[in-house]
Amino acid sequence: MGSSVVAVPAAGSRMSSADPRTADGRTRDRVAQLLFASGAATAAELGAQLGLSPAAIRKHLDAMLADELVEVRETRPHGPRGRGRPAKAFMLTAAAREGFPHFYDGIATAALRWIAEHGGPEAVSAFATAQVSALEERCRAALLEAGDDPIARAEALAEALSAEGYAANATTIASGGQLCQHHCPVAHVAAEFPQLCDAETAVISRLIGTHVQRLATIAHGDGVCTTHIPAPARGTTKSTATTVRTDT
Repeated sequence: MGSSVVAVPAAGSRMSSADPRTADGRTRDRVAQLLFASGAATAAELGAQLGLSPAAIRKHLDAMLADELVEVRETRPHGPRGRGRPAKAFMLTAAAREGFPHFYDGIATAALRWIAEHGGPEAVSAFATAQVSALEERCRAALLEAGDDPIARAEALAEALSAEGYAANATTIASGGQLCQHHCPVAHVAAEFPQLCDAETAVISRLIGTHVQRLATIAHGDGVCTTHIPAPARGTTKSTATTVRTDT
């Protein structure tokens, strides 16, 4: 591969070892962007890209090492075996990479567009249902001791979803309960393909054991995915799970 620079969006504030408004902070963000694009680079290579001396780059790298944003590995010199000392290559740590956008969203969106083009909306829905099936089984296992009360099951489901990274919580309100998810791993993709939200809502409905109503979603610009769970009517048995979308 050549040595051309790959354009990468600027990282978030987590990437800067200094105030991002300062020259040092901006330089470290640029170093991070280059390492994100290249995977690993020496101080000399980074200096050549940024027009700075290796010594100046090392100052920034030392600060990033102290903040655990980069790590070091040794690379063999390109000359004949035995000549030269191994060069130190710097690469971003896993924590530092979290400060960059996740480009998997673009791949997932492109794949769903292909599915929609060749199989239609029904194929997208089938794909979405298949994607959440494993999540449903894991959460179902976590609800075995929750009993039949929908609100109690919502609380148990919130714990299970939090363990999956959804940062969920359940609260009791006058009309029943609310399940709130403060993180959505597919929000950018679901903004174009709401079938992903529909499939997730259907899972929530089946797991809680009653119909639910989606009031808001992160994918549609709301701060939290909010699902309303109606209070069980007195003297009725557990209802068949259905879903109603209200966020279109």
